[in-house]
Amino acid sequence: MGLCSSLLLLYLVLVCFVNDVLSGRTSSFTRSEWPSTDIPLDNEAFVVPEGYNAPQQVHITQGDYDGKAVLISWVTESEPGTSEVWYGTVGHEFEHKAEGKNTNYTFYNYKSGYIHHCLVDGLEYNTKYYYRIGTGAAAREFWFQTPPEIDPDAPYIFGIIGDLGQTFNSLSTLKHYMQTGGQTVLFVGDLSYADRYEYNDGVRWDSWGRLIEKSAAYQPWIWTAGNHDIDFRPDLGEVSTFKPYMHRFATPYVASKSSSPLWYAVRRASAHIIVLSSYSPFVKYTPQWYWLRGELKRVNREKTPWLIVLMHVPLYNSNEAHYMEGEAMRAVFESWFVHYKVDIVFAGHVHAYERSYRVSNINYNITSGNRYPVPDKSAPVYITVGDGGNQEGLAARFSKLQPDYSAYREASYGHSTLELKNRTHALYHWNRNDDGKHVPTDHIIFHNQYWASNRRRRSLKKHRKFPGHASLIAKYEEELFPVLA
Repeated sequence: MGLCSSLLLLYLVLVCFVNDVLSGRTSSFTRSEWPSTDIPLDNEAFVVPEGYNAPQQVHITQGDYDGKAVLISWVTESEPGTSEVWYGTVGHEFEHKAEGKNTNYTFYNYKSGYIHHCLVDGLEYNTKYYYRIGTGAAAREFWFQTPPEIDPDAPYIFGIIGDLGQTFNSLSTLKHYMQTGGQTVLFVGDLSYADRYEYNDGVRWDSWGRLIEKSAAYQPWIWTAGNHDIDFRPDLGEVSTFKPYMHRFATPYVASKSSSPLWYAVRRASAHIIVLSSYSPFVKYTPQWYWLRGELKRVNREKTPWLIVLMHVPLYNSNEAHYMEGEAMRAVFESWFVHYKVDIVFAGHVHAYERSYRVSNINYNITSGNRYPVPDKSAPVYITVGDGGNQEGLAARFSKLQPDYSAYREASYGHSTLELKNRTHALYHWNRNDDGKHVPTDHIIFHNQYWASNRRRRSLKKHRKFPGHASLIAKYEEELFPVLA
């Protein structure tokens, strides 16, 4: 066989890999694991800002449905102070003011500081805003960048982090993410792990808020709740659920017509992002079920082609940890995900990384005998990124026989990035923390489920050249297949 024929064969094999048709792989990488112990409270990662009653634990999230508002949140420890946010488009010059509100809560023997939430709306797209909170010498200044206008070809970079906690591994994940150029974090649940301390120590909610401030004060984090955020302790007289989480982390749920902060949707650049709650009722006729049915009908793939779902418990998981815990939600929602051609479902919960092929099990019932997932081009890719770095450690016990639906899996700490290029293609990376180093490990080009699979739109592409399409493919073919360059 000639050299050209050999290279052609290699190219076709690699293309098959990129398009998710090769057999799955379990990584043989063994990590020299750092101890999964929390960072001491006196560590510089948790430093309290100087000044009396200075704002701390500053974080922002999207404040409306379409990305023209932000919710800015912070805590003052000693007294309420002001809930005002001064902002403008020129550094140190703040022309506009928004007025927020503050709240606090008690949890057993812990009393929180004063938690402020302020909606800043009416913003312009693709604009850098500077903002100031606090007063006098204790005032603090930050900035954020609004997303581009809603458009099917608007490029954007999302980071995906889950089960972060506050260990030195967590800090490594956070630092590595901040070097990627990511513009917004999609957080898939389990934030502080304060519930692993005696009496669900609220001090560890405060330290976690200070830990993430270096990123979350400057770009939105889109919140999903996990099991470690439930904080249900009837033995302590705490019988409500998600009490600290919902006091601290505001979400724009009303803008998407949701009845709960735990499930909601936002549109950002070329993406429509749906957040679900694995630990709230979701079966037929429940509020979450009704809301999701309506929200999926609202999705307009002509404007936001990338349809992404966030949840905490994975629907597909070949790890012994939390095996089959997502089966009930899969049985309820999977057929909708396939019908509406969801692109990707991100989850956490399992402290390892795993990516699936496009599969579904919607034909399964107790009489059909079709009990195994099958390839399905209309199905999402399911990705578990529960490897942020918390003190519970890694989930290293994958099933010995890798299921056919599993494309890649590895028990390491890390995070993901999803770079939306245009309406047809996105570049995805999972990045391993290898003893403190950032190592890109799993990568793939995703083809959009709506634009890349519809025959009519494929014919339209012959007549319309999408921005960067040819150069994108050439660039990443060179990166993914360097042997051919």
